[in-house]
Amino acid sequence: MKYSNQTRMLVAVDCIIFGFDGEDYKILLIQRGFAPEKEKWSLMGGFVQMDETLDKAAQRILKQLTGLHDVYLDQMSVFSQPTRDPIERVIAVPYVSLIDIEKYNKQINNDFHAKWFSIREIPKLIFDHGDMVALALQHLRYKAALHPILFELLPEKFTLPQLQTMYEGLYDTKLDKRNFTRKLLSSNLLEKTEEKDKSSSKKGAFYYSLNEDFYEKNITNILTIISKSDTSLFSD
Repeated sequence: MKYSNQTRMLVAVDCIIFGFDGEDYKILLIQRGFAPEKEKWSLMGGFVQMDETLDKAAQRILKQLTGLHDVYLDQMSVFSQPTRDPIERVIAVPYVSLIDIEKYNKQINNDFHAKWFSIREIPKLIFDHGDMVALALQHLRYKAALHPILFELLPEKFTLPQLQTMYEGLYDTKLDKRNFTRKLLSSNLLEKTEEKDKSSSKKGAFYYSLNEDFYEKNITNILTIISKSDTSLFSD
């Protein structure tokens, strides 16, 4: 039995994939392979299948593009403007995804003509994808101030200066080095290694790694690394 006198609607999932290259935040975009807006830049997305949850659809779509699984995904608001897609009524559910660029580059699926863009130089996107990206950045700034989710962007070993650059880049602000380091080291998230990165100076900076057990147990807890006095959480 079906509900009578109801119009069919499609549900799509769009993945807003962020990475960090050590200096700048990047977003992964694809060239749309079909009309309308063929060959225009787009988020990676697809329609939810009958046997899928929204989360499963997002995981499938992300794996098709990057080959990665068990990746950080966070659902955002629903985009439901009736005219957002010129072909059919499509309700879109965007997901923020954070991945390590180094892992992605080893597993890229070239079928989608994917390319990384700096978040400061994002091209014009199809439909309302530009609005999704703007909301995703706002969402990411808020979540990252309360939870240590930005560690998802990092390789297995990293330096404290790299961490500070990552946080400063997201909020477009300068942080006090001593205060930032103190907060990080007191969080129990980091484990110091014996190796040093000497690419920037002879003295070098020690590499750290993430305490995986502590991270998994505390990612949903509030571990404030960035304070409201450091930045405006809701700036564009």
